[in-house]
Amino acid sequence: MIVMRPFLFFIVWLLCSQNALAAHGISLDGQLKYPAGFAGFDYTSSQATTGGELTLGSVGSFDKMNPYTLKGIAPDMLGSLLFETLMVQSKDEPFSQYGLLLQNIEVAEDRMSVRATLRPEARFSNGQKITASDVQFSLEILKSNKAHPLYASYFNDISKVEIITPEEVRFHFVRKNRELPLILGELPILSRDYFQTHDFEGGAMEIPVGSGPYLVENFQAGKIITYKRNPNYWGWKVPVNRGMYNFERITIKYFKDPVVALEGFKAREFDFIFENNSKQWARDYQGEKFDRGDIVKETLAHQNGTGMQGFVFNLRRPIFQDIKIRQALMLAFDFEWSNQNLFHGQYVRSNSYFSNSELAAQGKPSPEELALLEPLKDKLDPAVFGTVVPPPTTTGPDGLRGNLRKAVELLRQGGWKLGKDRILVNDSGKRFEIEMLLSSPAFERVMAPFAATLEKLGIHLNYRTVDPTLYQRRTDSFDFDMVVGVFGQSLSPGNEQRDMWHSQSADVQGSRNLLGLKDPAVDALVEKIIYAENRKDLVTACHALDRVLLAGAYLIPNWHLNYHRIAYWNRFERPKTLPLYFSPEGWLMAWWLKQEPR
Repeated sequence: MIVMRPFLFFIVWLLCSQNALAAHGISLDGQLKYPAGFAGFDYTSSQATTGGELTLGSVGSFDKMNPYTLKGIAPDMLGSLLFETLMVQSKDEPFSQYGLLLQNIEVAEDRMSVRATLRPEARFSNGQKITASDVQFSLEILKSNKAHPLYASYFNDISKVEIITPEEVRFHFVRKNRELPLILGELPILSRDYFQTHDFEGGAMEIPVGSGPYLVENFQAGKIITYKRNPNYWGWKVPVNRGMYNFERITIKYFKDPVVALEGFKAREFDFIFENNSKQWARDYQGEKFDRGDIVKETLAHQNGTGMQGFVFNLRRPIFQDIKIRQALMLAFDFEWSNQNLFHGQYVRSNSYFSNSELAAQGKPSPEELALLEPLKDKLDPAVFGTVVPPPTTTGPDGLRGNLRKAVELLRQGGWKLGKDRILVNDSGKRFEIEMLLSSPAFERVMAPFAATLEKLGIHLNYRTVDPTLYQRRTDSFDFDMVVGVFGQSLSPGNEQRDMWHSQSADVQGSRNLLGLKDPAVDALVEKIIYAENRKDLVTACHALDRVLLAGAYLIPNWHLNYHRIAYWNRFERPKTLPLYFSPEGWLMAWWLKQEPR
């Protein structure tokens, strides 16, 4: 809850069938685990009871009630509790979705369109029926310049929605794409009538009409918000909702920083916490309340692809356009020391943009990968065609000192040399100075030793923590030298790759192309991923893109975990079966409160 996750961080992409058959769900491999009318997902429970209040904590603030615009920050969970998509992904299958607002979906034989039927009982919270007009409006408004630009990129190849009847629509596609028939399943449905009388971008704190299981009961801007279970919610009997959303109220309290939030949790100001900080996890989750079992501390294994997190270089800055400079800075980061002394040995170094999955490139390129890379050879670094090189390490005999010697030579080749007082300057006498923009003070302890190491090279690193609102504004407008970037990946990547790496997103404010990457070779490989015809081709294209991104040295790779760290007050029951692909907050919606003894 503490960090805003990138769009559709845990989405499982899907493949359509070649046959035009109506179905309640659809799967990449053609096999659905759950039949039509299933009782509920296995990671939910028929024993769940409803009632009581769940209180959560978050760091930061909020200043708007429309989660689909660029400007401002919406409250946590607003998008998932008030609004609904056409379909819902299964958390225990890697490539399956099931109908929510949709009753069934029918894919054309030529894969250029999809016919979908809405559930006749689906309603907005004001009682108004959800119709084909709302579906059409939702696609049009989200692809417009009024919405956050990531939606236009994500739904780019869905050309239009044709209204067949009030309950039936046909989605038309620009071109064949194995994902498109199901990408539409992630389309949030908004009320056309509501936004005909309300400005989509205006009325920042006005609560819009949605169709989800909760309503906003009350809030104090930037401080607290309470959602109340909608007693008239239309979808309680839909299979994907059975055993879900069991709390009568969900309240989210906002704190100024993670340290204050943790103390608030231990004082029982809220019930559940998802911990991202290894130091806090190792040192601060202990004491009498934990010993007595009042607070439960545990890890939850997952099989999520972890993507890539790293210290991102903003290529829009001239200083970072030289790969030698980027490589020199990479050599100066001592992950092994940080992991041992700061992270208590908890992390694994990320060595791929598709970490923790089969999509990560390994060894030398396969013949299939070479078939994609050879036509781009004149645009690629020769290193792409060799063995994948892991991030610099300090475990060798020369340690960090050896890495710094290499860094000095790279900096010299890049036109930088030591001047007076051992300050690194270029031929114009300009000092090598960069700013690291942070959204959390937790990263300051990582930056301090890194900055000290860079000082040995004559480089001044100024790391600065700003409040979340300013951080969001500056990253949206790419006003930074370096930031901690998180590039989440699903197990079947697709259209979202355009928003992260493609040239067309580099100058679009609010995109996830934090790097400012404009590379025709990367663009071509992104297209290969999006239009892959089968799983084998998709994996091959991901391997090829991974090699190119790694060879570009566009960031300093960070680290990842293959489990979630959570703690909660011992007042919950939960399903016996753990999901495979999930976020802790997502599965929390299947928990319920213990029954108090009478």
